[in-house]
Amino acid sequence: MQKVINAHCHIYPEKIASKAVHGIRDFYDLDMSLNGTVEGLIKDGEKIGVVHYLIHSVATTPKQVKSINEFIAESVNQNPDLFTGFGTLHPDSESIQEDLDYLIELGLKGVKLHPDFQQFAMNDERAYRIGEAVNEVDIPMLIHCGDFRYNYSNPEQIKPFLDKFPDMTIIGAHFAGWSVWEDATQKLAGTPNLYVDLSSSLYELSPQKAVELIHAYGADKVLWGSDYPMWESVSEMEYFNKLDLTEKERSLILYENAAKLLNLK
Repeated sequence: MQKVINAHCHIYPEKIASKAVHGIRDFYDLDMSLNGTVEGLIKDGEKIGVVHYLIHSVATTPKQVKSINEFIAESVNQNPDLFTGFGTLHPDSESIQEDLDYLIELGLKGVKLHPDFQQFAMNDERAYRIGEAVNEVDIPMLIHCGDFRYNYSNPEQIKPFLDKFPDMTIIGAHFAGWSVWEDATQKLAGTPNLYVDLSSSLYELSPQKAVELIHAYGADKVLWGSDYPMWESVSEMEYFNKLDLTEKERSLILYENAAKLLNLK
């Protein structure tokens, strides 16, 4: 069985997981069958042979940053061979540098931002303030990208951020443009510091279009992810297996690219 790294997973403490999942479901108007817990993530991934997970969560207020990062770090510490954790920052925090220092002290390996949940544009000064801090410590940033309903993380907001921080490794979630996939590809493909993941995308794109987007970005810049708990790994892998890719391209996307980016032994 092909080794798989799931490079896009949201997790929540058990006591709030149900509320968090319902919030995501309502935000995107999608049916969801998974529960958002650590145990649920591992059980889901075992069905397709996932050997490692990139986990994260998002602070929707500054006061949530510390507790969320501590939860992600604790989850990593309890599953050190399975999990790599990215922390959260909030653009309205008065202590972004301190939040980032603590995130790194906790052992987290990158930063996840969700401009649409956090309600800030990636091309405004609040985003650049975070970018300048993260750029100094040389860790990757995973950004939710795209939503036709808002103007926070669409290609016209993402491109200036990419250009401002050309040395920062950035992962553009959802082919760098959920719901605006083709526009994102036209404007962002070929940006040297940009990786993309294909989470929450294959359900909507035809296999032919998905392959076209993969080739536009380059198979060596694409990561597989399920966007847990939004989608089940089994169904996401079924979508992926319909793509007309070479075995080398499959191996890059399912495992090798993420292993390299996350510095897995």
